[in-house]
Amino acid sequence: MDHTDKQILFHLQNQARMSMTELGKCVGLSQPAVTERVKRMEENGVIQEYRTIISPEKIGKLATAYILFHSRDCHAFVDFCRSSPEVLECYRISGEHNYLLKVMTDSTQALEQFGNECDRYGTYTILIVMSSPVDHKYLIPLLEGTV
Repeated sequence: MDHTDKQILFHLQNQARMSMTELGKCVGLSQPAVTERVKRMEENGVIQEYRTIISPEKIGKLATAYILFHSRDCHAFVDFCRSSPEVLECYRISGEHNYLLKVMTDSTQALEQFGNECDRYGTYTILIVMSSPVDHKYLIPLLEGTV
Protein backbone atom coordinates (compact mmCIF):
# COMPACT_ATOMS: atom_id res chain seq x y z
CA MET A 1 0.00 0.00 0.00
CA ASP A 2 1.56 3.27 -1.10
CA HIS A 3 1.02 6.90 -0.09
CA THR A 4 -1.81 7.35 -2.64
CA ASP A 5 -3.68 4.31 -1.31
CA LYS A 6 -3.42 5.76 2.19
CA GLN A 7 -4.74 9.11 0.92
CA ILE A 8 -7.69 7.29 -0.67
CA LEU A 9 -8.42 5.48 2.59
CA PHE A 10 -8.16 8.73 4.54
CA HIS A 11 -10.82 10.36 2.37
CA LEU A 12 -13.12 7.32 2.27
CA GLN A 13 -13.07 6.83 6.03
CA ASN A 14 -14.22 10.42 6.43
CA GLN A 15 -16.82 10.30 3.63
CA ALA A 16 -17.52 6.88 2.14
CA ARG A 17 -20.20 8.29 -0.18
CA MET A 18 -17.68 10.47 -1.99
CA SER A 19 -17.85 9.96 -5.76
CA MET A 20 -14.87 8.38 -7.48
CA THR A 21 -14.49 11.57 -9.54
CA GLU A 22 -14.30 13.71 -6.39
CA LEU A 23 -11.98 11.19 -4.70
CA GLY A 24 -9.71 11.22 -7.75
CA LYS A 25 -9.47 15.01 -7.57
CA CYS A 26 -8.53 14.82 -3.89
CA VAL A 27 -5.64 12.43 -4.53
CA GLY A 28 -4.56 13.61 -7.99
CA LEU A 29 -5.77 10.62 -10.02
CA SER A 30 -8.29 10.14 -12.81
CA GLN A 31 -11.67 8.62 -11.98
CA PRO A 32 -10.78 5.26 -13.64
CA ALA A 33 -7.42 5.08 -11.82
CA VAL A 34 -8.90 5.79 -8.38
CA THR A 35 -11.79 3.39 -9.06
CA GLU A 36 -9.28 0.64 -9.87
CA ARG A 37 -7.32 1.30 -6.68
CA VAL A 38 -10.49 1.24 -4.54
CA LYS A 39 -11.63 -1.97 -6.23
CA ARG A 40 -8.23 -3.58 -5.58
CA MET A 41 -8.35 -2.58 -1.89
CA GLU A 42 -11.88 -4.03 -1.61
CA GLU A 43 -10.75 -7.31 -3.24
CA ASN A 44 -7.70 -7.52 -0.95
CA GLY A 45 -9.85 -6.95 2.15
CA VAL A 46 -8.24 -3.62 3.05
CA ILE A 47 -11.67 -2.03 2.64
CA GLN A 48 -14.07 -4.48 4.24
CA GLU A 49 -17.37 -2.61 4.03
CA TYR A 50 -19.05 0.78 4.00
CA ARG A 51 -21.29 1.85 6.89
CA THR A 52 -23.60 4.61 7.98
CA ILE A 53 -23.00 6.08 11.43
CA ILE A 54 -26.34 6.47 13.22
CA SER A 55 -26.86 8.75 16.21
CA PRO A 56 -27.84 6.44 19.11
CA GLU A 57 -29.73 9.24 20.87
CA LYS A 58 -31.83 10.00 17.78
CA ILE A 59 -33.12 6.40 17.73
CA GLY A 60 -33.72 6.17 21.48
CA LYS A 61 -30.54 4.38 22.57
CA LEU A 62 -29.76 6.48 25.64
CA ALA A 63 -27.70 4.07 27.74
CA THR A 64 -24.32 2.72 26.64
CA ALA A 65 -22.22 0.39 28.75
CA TYR A 66 -19.22 -1.87 28.57
CA ILE A 67 -19.55 -5.19 30.33
CA LEU A 68 -16.61 -7.22 31.57
CA PHE A 69 -17.85 -10.79 31.56
CA HIS A 70 -16.54 -14.08 32.94
CA SER A 71 -18.60 -16.84 31.32
CA ARG A 72 -19.20 -20.37 32.52
CA ASP A 73 -20.02 -21.67 29.02
CA CYS A 74 -18.32 -19.66 26.27
CA HIS A 75 -20.27 -21.17 23.37
CA ALA A 76 -23.68 -20.56 24.96
CA PHE A 77 -22.64 -17.04 25.96
CA VAL A 78 -21.44 -16.14 22.46
CA ASP A 79 -24.70 -17.49 21.00
CA PHE A 80 -26.60 -15.31 23.50
CA CYS A 81 -24.54 -12.25 22.47
CA ARG A 82 -25.12 -12.89 18.76
CA SER A 83 -28.88 -13.08 19.30
CA SER A 84 -29.11 -10.05 21.63
CA PRO A 85 -29.83 -6.77 19.80
CA GLU A 86 -28.38 -4.85 22.75
CA VAL A 87 -24.88 -6.27 22.08
CA LEU A 88 -23.06 -4.11 19.52
CA GLU A 89 -19.59 -5.57 19.98
CA CYS A 90 -18.17 -8.63 21.70
CA TYR A 91 -14.44 -9.19 22.22
CA ARG A 92 -12.67 -12.25 23.60
CA ILE A 93 -10.08 -10.87 26.04
CA SER A 94 -7.36 -12.13 28.37
CA GLY A 95 -7.24 -11.76 32.12
CA GLU A 96 -9.79 -12.22 34.89
CA HIS A 97 -12.71 -11.72 32.49
CA ASN A 98 -12.94 -13.52 29.17
CA TYR A 99 -15.27 -11.17 27.24
CA LEU A 100 -15.78 -7.45 26.83
CA LEU A 101 -19.13 -6.31 25.45
CA LYS A 102 -20.35 -2.96 24.19
CA VAL A 103 -24.07 -2.71 24.88
CA MET A 104 -26.68 -0.05 24.07
CA THR A 105 -30.20 0.13 25.46
CA ASP A 106 -32.96 2.72 25.68
CA SER A 107 -32.53 3.21 29.45
CA THR A 108 -30.52 2.18 32.49
CA GLN A 109 -33.52 0.05 33.51
CA ALA A 110 -33.24 -1.85 30.21
CA LEU A 111 -29.51 -2.17 30.84
CA GLU A 112 -30.27 -3.69 34.25
CA GLN A 113 -32.71 -6.10 32.63
CA PHE A 114 -30.05 -7.11 30.12
CA GLY A 115 -27.67 -7.75 33.03
CA ASN A 116 -30.32 -9.95 34.65
CA GLU A 117 -30.51 -11.98 31.42
CA CYS A 118 -26.71 -12.40 31.56
CA ASP A 119 -26.83 -13.92 35.06
CA ARG A 120 -27.30 -17.46 33.72
CA TYR A 121 -24.04 -17.28 31.72
CA GLY A 122 -21.59 -16.12 34.37
CA THR A 123 -20.45 -13.12 36.35
CA TYR A 124 -19.92 -9.59 35.09
CA THR A 125 -19.21 -5.96 35.86
CA ILE A 126 -21.21 -3.27 34.08
CA LEU A 127 -19.40 0.00 33.32
CA ILE A 128 -21.91 2.69 32.29
CA VAL A 129 -20.62 5.25 29.80
CA MET A 130 -21.11 8.79 31.11
CA SER A 131 -19.57 10.58 28.10
CA SER A 132 -17.24 9.97 25.18
CA PRO A 133 -14.49 12.60 25.13
CA VAL A 134 -12.80 10.66 22.29
CA ASP A 135 -15.76 9.23 20.44
CA HIS A 136 -14.16 7.96 17.26
CA LYS A 137 -10.76 7.97 15.64
CA TYR A 138 -9.91 6.98 12.11
CA LEU A 139 -7.33 4.31 11.36
CA ILE A 140 -5.63 6.38 8.67
CA PRO A 141 -4.50 9.78 10.03
CA LEU A 142 -4.20 12.93 7.96
CA LEU A 143 -1.14 12.43 5.78
CA GLU A 144 1.35 15.00 4.56
CA GLY A 145 0.19 16.30 1.21
CA THR A 146 -3.45 15.34 1.89
CA VAL A 147 -6.01 18.04 1.36
